[in-house]
Amino acid sequence: MAQIQTNPTRMELTRLKRKLQTAKRGHKLLKDKRDELMRQFLILIRENKELRERVEKSIEGCNRNFVLARASMSREAINIALMAPKQEVYLEADTENIMSVEIPKFRFTTRTSDPSDIYPYGYAFTSSDLDSAVKSIADILPDMLRLAECEKACQLMAEEIEKTRRRVNALEHVMIPQTEESIRYISMKLNENERSSQVRLMKVKDMMLEEAHHYKEKNGLE
Repeated sequence: MAQIQTNPTRMELTRLKRKLQTAKRGHKLLKDKRDELMRQFLILIRENKELRERVEKSIEGCNRNFVLARASMSREAINIALMAPKQEVYLEADTENIMSVEIPKFRFTTRTSDPSDIYPYGYAFTSSDLDSAVKSIADILPDMLRLAECEKACQLMAEEIEKTRRRVNALEHVMIPQTEESIRYISMKLNENERSSQVRLMKVKDMMLEEAHHYKEKNGLE
């Protein structure tokens, strides 16, 4: 690992120790966030799989009913029957925060609560297969909206997991080791300086004692 140029002072050592403590605390928080995101992501993935299978099966049944209706009715008759929709759907979009990820939430309401309002035609000149097709489309709407929520949530959470993983790795393999190496380097330098100062002080002391001894001998004080 490349040595980072640092100023070997006690002030710098104190700063790096605080930085290391903050980095370790942030590393733990990010790991906890990553693990919780993964748990939520796996739950959504399983729900998304079930929803997609159910929606695709419902769409297949809906298409089959339309084919049967087309076999018993002319194209013009089907177009006329579906030309003026009777029911209206109002969609509201909101968001929900999950581990700092804004997940979309969809809610819908209909103009009326009467279940027969989904049929914009009379029953005299249409087949029951067309009724089944229209009913299956109305029934599949909640699952389709929930599927849209799940798929977008999975995409957003996967991106957040990847960003969090990179941050965890940067702290774990780069920042924390470099800071620890810098702390060791500064501590070593400070210890060397302290030992050097002690040696110099001992030499000065010996020199002073020797000088005092010679002074006493010269002036006959002993």
